[in-house]
Amino acid sequence: METSELIKKVRKIEIKTRGLSQNIFAGQYHTAFKGRGMAFSEVREYQFGDDVRDIDWNVTARFHRPYVKVFEEERELTVMLLIDVSGSLDFGTVRQMKRDMLAEIAATLAFSAIQNNDKIGVVFFSDHIEKYIPPKKGRKHILYIIREMLNFEPQSKRTNVTQAVEFLTRVMKRRCTAFILSDFYFREENGERREVPGRSGFEHTLTICNRKHDVVAIQVYDPRAKTLPDIGLMKVRDAETGHEMVIDTSSKRFRQAHTRYWLERQSQLREVFAKSNVDWTSVATNEDFAKALLLLFAQRN
Repeated sequence: METSELIKKVRKIEIKTRGLSQNIFAGQYHTAFKGRGMAFSEVREYQFGDDVRDIDWNVTARFHRPYVKVFEEERELTVMLLIDVSGSLDFGTVRQMKRDMLAEIAATLAFSAIQNNDKIGVVFFSDHIEKYIPPKKGRKHILYIIREMLNFEPQSKRTNVTQAVEFLTRVMKRRCTAFILSDFYFREENGERREVPGRSGFEHTLTICNRKHDVVAIQVYDPRAKTLPDIGLMKVRDAETGHEMVIDTSSKRFRQAHTRYWLERQSQLREVFAKSNVDWTSVATNEDFAKALLLLFAQRN
């Protein structure tokens, strides 16, 4: 992508997503993703019902009456964005590509986070870790992340969400809030068909990660993954493997099977996230992702 075109795209995304984060998500983000640590604030006289473990014995001895330490929540968080850059994101049939919507969601979350004085880090992943950007603060850092999202060329087109989650567990020593941004399309180990990742392995890895961190999943999909139009014979190509085939969309049975498969996948994903205790939302490329995020924040609150 040309530098001038890239700058225009970065600026366009900044204007849109920064406005959303300031006008819509400011309060919701603040309450949905709270700091986990507690920092000392002040001391005050002991009141009935206070925990005796909070008594400050030095101050108590000085004033000859009991005083307790008051703690307040540490608001500063570290936010990690696990961003899928595999080939299946380069697809869109209605309003925009899945990759473009994913970039806008990531930018909105990032601008919401810096308003809260949080650090932002990124992991770009395909079927391996493509790039790791350590957490930092500031608008300059976010603009760098957006440029990378728009212009990044992955080495692989395949997907392995499990590896990205394992990497996060290893690299982040302190608790963080992690957003997994993906269409959650991947292949089974035998490479024969798309499916929810080894449900036992992925679910186990996700559960372990969510015990250490606060993990949230956001799925972006194209509406044609759910329903196909009746347009006759159509040649399709797998963006991750390059495999091509011709399908007959005029067949009602085929279209029903396509929708049924989508519903089964979504049911399996829902089950995995529920068992892992991971909050998640799903949004199509022809929908308003702001509504999906607001609903997600409301559910957490």
